[in-house]
Amino acid sequence: MAEQVLMQQAVSKRKSLLGSIYRHKWLYFMMIPGILYFGIYHYGPMGGLMIAFQDYNLLKGVFGSPWVGFQNFAFIFNTPDFYRLLSNTLIISVYRIVFGMLPDVLLAILLNEIRSVWFKKTVQTITYGPYFLSWVVIYGIAFAFLSNEGLLNFGLKSMGANPVEFLTADEYFRSILVVTDIWKNTGYGAIIYLASLATINPQLYEAAVVDGAGRWRQIWHITLPGIRDVFVLLLILRIGHILDAGFDQVYIFLNARVYEVGDIIDTWVFRMGIEELNFSVAAATGFFKSIIGLMLVILANQIAKKLGGSGIW
Repeated sequence: MAEQVLMQQAVSKRKSLLGSIYRHKWLYFMMIPGILYFGIYHYGPMGGLMIAFQDYNLLKGVFGSPWVGFQNFAFIFNTPDFYRLLSNTLIISVYRIVFGMLPDVLLAILLNEIRSVWFKKTVQTITYGPYFLSWVVIYGIAFAFLSNEGLLNFGLKSMGANPVEFLTADEYFRSILVVTDIWKNTGYGAIIYLASLATINPQLYEAAVVDGAGRWRQIWHITLPGIRDVFVLLLILRIGHILDAGFDQVYIFLNARVYEVGDIIDTWVFRMGIEELNFSVAAATGFFKSIIGLMLVILANQIAKKLGGSGIW
């Protein structure tokens, strides 16, 4: 009798599931491209992680290369420059998080307060434009301003001062990375917060005006709480990528004179994997970064929930 009841419940759940899928079939159909994308380009390549535990040989392939266990990981941690690379990666990533997220919020709030539609669209277009420029183009712009013969040093020379080697000096390199990253990505980041601001109930502002609250009070008590969850979500995602210090930008701006402060894990992996063809060490480094990123996301999510946020899950 009990088995029949369980079977009936299983059949009922199956029919309910099939019915739900049929009712929302077009939504599931729209999910197919996204599922295929993540399946092919994100989950499929995970099978290649096995070369992190092999002495990978291009001629022998994945299934013919000998297994070496954790030897590649030991090589990474015993590399003399590993802790310098890790330190540079963490410092640059923290700089990008601390100084890169606040301008997004500030720009979104400023745009939200603008009442002139044409002026708002103009400012948004101008600030959003640099996002479409490649880092090669941005480095060219930075070089035109900051090189020894650039505009900034030309101005310094005209005033009788000595030129400053901005692009090849340790003390300026990280600051240049942060400033150019802010200039490139702030407009794009503000769009996410503008979308969140659009969901705030306008009646809250009307009630605040009735209560005598000025614009600053409205921003502090309505606008900022309205985008808090989005800010926490983006912060958690950035913490998960804290070991990704922006390879494209760093690799293009990097030069031999700033290796001490600018060489990061990803640039080292590029040299090991592409230039020296040591794919096993490169894969082991990526695996290590993924594990650390997963742990940081879980930790940040738990902290966010304990502090009253919604977290990711």
